Amino acid sequence: MAKREPNLSGPGFPPAVPEESLNVPIRREEIAMVHSPQGLIAEQFRGLRNSIQAMNTDGASHTLVVTSALPGEGKTVSTLNLAVAMAEVPGLHVLVLDADLHNPSVEKFLGLPRRQGLSELLSGKLTIDQAVRGTSIEGVSILGAGTPPRNPSELLGSDRMKTVMNRLRQRFSYVLIDTPAALNVSDASLLGAMADGILLVVRMGSTARYHVQRTHNTLEALGGNVLGTCLIDANQPDISKEYS
Repeated sequence: MAKREPNLSGPGFPPAVPEESLNVPIRREEIAMVHSPQGLIAEQFRGLRNSIQAMNTDGASHTLVVTSALPGEGKTVSTLNLAVAMAEVPGLHVLVLDADLHNPSVEKFLGLPRRQGLSELLSGKLTIDQAVRGTSIEGVSILGAGTPPRNPSELLGSDRMKTVMNRLRQRFSYVLIDTPAALNVSDASLLGAMADGILLVVRMGSTARYHVQRTHNTLEALGGNVLGTCLIDANQPDISKEYS
């Protein structure tokens, strides 16, 4: 019996044009690592980077899922800031993988046009070389979500996804995987079980403790390794200027 290919739906996107995104500046102010690299937020992401590296004692390439309990908590912004922070370390090459096939936003935050990406890669229409794009940040590449599929969980839970993640791990020091909110759909749990670790983004004063605990327990019960939380919007005095 012939293997059934997952169907893609919605508007199709053109293939990426080589090097088209290399000179596109990042204009969104939320990417503090670019727009305020000496500020408190940037230093916090460097601290998060250092903590992740400290846990990676053998220096091996890692895949990390970045998710949140609920939508709107800043997981995509956190993913991009962490990627830039990691790329500051000499020799590290980072891929941001947009695995939110429901509401992708990585390309939007980077000011890039939507192109074919993960959906086409998983359905065999693209190779990894065709799907991955460079960015204006040296050491940071992206793999966009691509055309919306009819059943995202079918693609993300496939053996093909496991193979793709292993191949990406061989090419990049870190693969940061932006997923949908974990309490909304099962995609974060599916990918968390395949990845080396999970980072849970929590917005201070917005996310109920109950939702955070429930998300943590669900991710680990389904085979994920929750490394810790990334707390954003915490009120702290900015003393970074004292050291500039």
